[in-house]
Amino acid sequence: MIVASNLSKRYPGGYEAIRDVSFAIEAGQMVLITGHSGAGKSTLVKLIAAVERPTSGSLVVNGQNVAALRRSAIPYLRRHFGMVFQDQKLLFDRSVLDNVLLPLQIVGLSRREAIRRAQAALDKVGLLTREKVTPIALSGGEQQRLAIARAVVNRPAVLLADEPTGNLDIESADAILGIFADFHRVGVTVVVATHDQHWIQRYHPNVLCLDHGRMAA
Repeated sequence: MIVASNLSKRYPGGYEAIRDVSFAIEAGQMVLITGHSGAGKSTLVKLIAAVERPTSGSLVVNGQNVAALRRSAIPYLRRHFGMVFQDQKLLFDRSVLDNVLLPLQIVGLSRREAIRRAQAALDKVGLLTREKVTPIALSGGEQQRLAIARAVVNRPAVLLADEPTGNLDIESADAILGIFADFHRVGVTVVVATHDQHWIQRYHPNVLCLDHGRMAA
């Protein structure tokens, strides 16, 4: 499903965040991208999501080489993904429900079906009773759960996340771990960049370890 071959990303000024990285992620796997701060974890997630473009090498996602995609094709590729980044981009002037409805409105789903799906997603992450409040009324852990609900409401094949537990207390982080594991158990491919060793200890996923932009031995 996701295959990288000699993948590199160089930023202006010559900084090479990813260097000659190769890996394959099969459909239905849970994969963690680990490594020290600055190892390239976030860059690799952004490359998979086509937020960033590779400088060299190939990255094939669902049979399409991300490096060769026209800009107009990128939104269609991203429909296969649910994405949870450190900057959650929640809409604080809208309700919890409206935040989750947004992706469904973009693809033109009827309001009745969109509300049904959004409420199901909120129920999955334990926020259905908070659907009418705005995100500012939620705790940090609840805001992260809201971001996950929005990411999965379109029923994506792949769930991508960048440090989803980085700013949370242990209890909230454990809840987020459980949510990702639940999606993995029903066949969603889960790819998470994290420094949190609890993921490895609890779920024994496949691990891609980066060291200064390269795949660690």
